Amino acid sequence: MGERRAGARRSVAEPKALAGRPALRLVRGGPVTVRARAAAARTDLRLLIGAVLFLTMLGLVMVLSAGSVSAAQGYDGNSFWYFQRQIVYAVVGLAAMVLIWRMPYRAWRRLCLPLLLVSGVAMVIAVAHPSRTCLYGACRWIDLGPVTLQPSEFAKLALVAFAATVLSRKWRLIGDAGHLLIPLVPVTVVVVILVLLQQDLGTAVILSGSVFLLAFVAGARAKHLVVGGIVGLAGVAALIFGTAYRRIRFFEAWLDPGADPKGDGYQLIQSLVAIGSGGWFGTGLGTSRAKWDFLPNAHSDFIFAVIAEELGMAGAIGVLLGFALLLFAGIRIALHADDLFGRLLAGGIVAWIGLQTVINLGAVTGLLPITGVPLPFLSFGGTALVATLAGVGVLASVARASAGPTRGRRAPGSPS
Repeated sequence: MGERRAGARRSVAEPKALAGRPALRLVRGGPVTVRARAAAARTDLRLLIGAVLFLTMLGLVMVLSAGSVSAAQGYDGNSFWYFQRQIVYAVVGLAAMVLIWRMPYRAWRRLCLPLLLVSGVAMVIAVAHPSRTCLYGACRWIDLGPVTLQPSEFAKLALVAFAATVLSRKWRLIGDAGHLLIPLVPVTVVVVILVLLQQDLGTAVILSGSVFLLAFVAGARAKHLVVGGIVGLAGVAALIFGTAYRRIRFFEAWLDPGADPKGDGYQLIQSLVAIGSGGWFGTGLGTSRAKWDFLPNAHSDFIFAVIAEELGMAGAIGVLLGFALLLFAGIRIALHADDLFGRLLAGGIVAWIGLQTVINLGAVTGLLPITGVPLPFLSFGGTALVATLAGVGVLASVARASAGPTRGRRAPGSPS
């Protein structure tokens, strides 16, 4: 009898404000018992952590392999330089993941705005302050002596949490364009502009794309999403065709790399050569030829090409399966979350990691233009690794709440 009552409390009637308007099942809840939902959440949590640990450990191994040559050349013969730093970042990131995992995920309603403000100020410093560090024309980093900080990585988590907070509070009014736009769109535009001032189009696409997907998941009207999508695509097109180096990347480095194989098309061609050289089972761990100054950024943005070369198609498929398992677990965590905010928060983090993965893999394989976006968990980069693992900690916190004690929990799908 008690279990039937608990199951009844878990079902939710459709809000009157949304009656007659289609919305995704993701934000609706359903007549699922607390016990079944908790068991599913525990399974999801195990899948998530298993996939993240696999990708992070593989990333450490591949940073050692792919970065050994360039590290030895640039850091007084120390071929372990990138690997040593990445281990430190991984430890910090895993510690942050566990700490955030133990936090109530609803705390991000209060934390998102301070984190967004701090990230915004830090991005201004990265653009204008003498402590900034620029590379390949992009000024995304702040030099802090022994380490460099990339504030836009933390802005991803902050903006996702902010968007989830706004959309969950306005869910019953989301069909109204004014409530959908304010304050979500102005805040997103400001953050994206700060990122674009750093010459980082890839991160800007990830930020705006994550917010767009969150609005879709929350059940925004199709006409509003279509208009927003058209405006976003027009903005990206203007940024590409309005800047000389982006036009070159688009037309020569991506659409026709063979037109300038030793210039603008060189990196993509070398990436494809590395991928094709691996065959089914690879040339062997540590035996990559691409990392011997043939493939630029072999240890960072193009590390997937070295994976495919050394571990072959089997290794590349293993990486793809690892990401697929992570995203599958993340989607299930969102589905089984206790309330609407948890569902949107988890969904936004899945959108962020998924978009970044697709953009990186698309660039490495020539399916998308090169944008300088690292591959989550695998590419060398301290701030990116720590921020992504922190995002995984938020996902784990949502799953932990669903898997924990059920007495007094809110019904799934409730806006608060």
